[in-house]
Amino acid sequence: MVAKIGKGSSLHGALSYNQEKVKEQQAKIIFSNRVMMNRDGSVNMYLANQSFAPYLDANKNTEKPVLHISINPHPDDKVSDEMYSEIAQTYMQKMGLGDQPYVVYKHEDLDRQHIHIVTVNLDENGKKIGDSNNFYQSKKITRELEKIYNLHAAEKKKQSEELPTLKRVDYQSGDIKKQIANISKSLIKNYRFQSVNEFRALLSLYGVTVEEVKGEVKGKNYSGLVYSAINEKSEKIGNPIKASVMGKSVGYDALQSRLEYSVKYMKEHKVFESPKLIVGSAISNYTDKQTFLNDLAKNNINVVFRENTEGRIYGATFIDHQSRCVFNGSKMGKEYSANIFNELFKDDTTNKHQLIIGPTGNTTKGSNANNPIDSFTENAEYNNNQEDSTIDLSLLEQHGTDYAEEAFTRRMKIEEKRRKRGL
Repeated sequence: MVAKIGKGSSLHGALSYNQEKVKEQQAKIIFSNRVMMNRDGSVNMYLANQSFAPYLDANKNTEKPVLHISINPHPDDKVSDEMYSEIAQTYMQKMGLGDQPYVVYKHEDLDRQHIHIVTVNLDENGKKIGDSNNFYQSKKITRELEKIYNLHAAEKKKQSEELPTLKRVDYQSGDIKKQIANISKSLIKNYRFQSVNEFRALLSLYGVTVEEVKGEVKGKNYSGLVYSAINEKSEKIGNPIKASVMGKSVGYDALQSRLEYSVKYMKEHKVFESPKLIVGSAISNYTDKQTFLNDLAKNNINVVFRENTEGRIYGATFIDHQSRCVFNGSKMGKEYSANIFNELFKDDTTNKHQLIIGPTGNTTKGSNANNPIDSFTENAEYNNNQEDSTIDLSLLEQHGTDYAEEAFTRRMKIEEKRRKRGL
């Protein structure tokens, strides 16, 4: 079990985030303490704010008095609503927050169910509840709860452990947001890449693409991410999905953090040595494109070639599933750049568009490969020959969705101020 404690300044924003999940039937309230609710047990935002008001009004100096806590059991644990409620209450009591007003939400928007707790770190007299030792205290408590409820220990997984089985997005099966969220979260967590383009190449194996959102909100520049499902021709299908509705773990900040870590890791480790030998051998033994791709696939390496409308290869991104590293061919040396492969394949008669080679080496068309980790996908005419794919904020707003994640919180703050003025 892992507990994460987030701090913020907007109570209304934290409650609204969870209430949106409830409205979408992706979450439900399983417990509340000292919070006035509707008769049916649902949250009334006005009553909820009134419940927290005495605590917040007693101390205006604490910058981030709102706590947003998530408690995540091991994926293999089967936890009932009653057990989640008991876990939340025990956790809050042991953290010294048991007498605080708080609401417990059970989230079911991901395969891994978990709970969120919204509360404040101020007592009713306005005194801030000490949190200098929160991390270690929280970790100690979750270990105790694992023993009490016979749950799996949440030790960090070793890099050598198997990745979760991921499948290419199946648009016909529905719940695209959940599919894209699961894929994106797993890839950001488990793979290393040094650019958005490299991350996009990795996503394409699973029928997903991502774009950076550039915009301006009240005079401040804004950057975010929007994900979309793609078909076998790399064409977007369905509506784009903003990162904020899928969680911070797939958002702009999380991706930037992963990029920074990856740059450092790949600089310190010789991640190119093994794939360089494998790709070099495949080039040396080249007879045709299909054999070349088979040689890479047998060694757990995929490659995504980006082509322009004339069919010229202008980019080659390799995905080494052994080291879980993604990198452009030029990172291995000039002899592995896009121009080399363009020359290598120019006389080849293999179908260049959407070739999928399964683990047995058989060639099929379409989306028959259940797990892209065990297959090869070549993305032709990748992203319309645009190395840096960015879209204007105003274009996305045509879909009726505000793609500025921070704008939502700011809007909640404005509404909160208006309500206070109206009281």
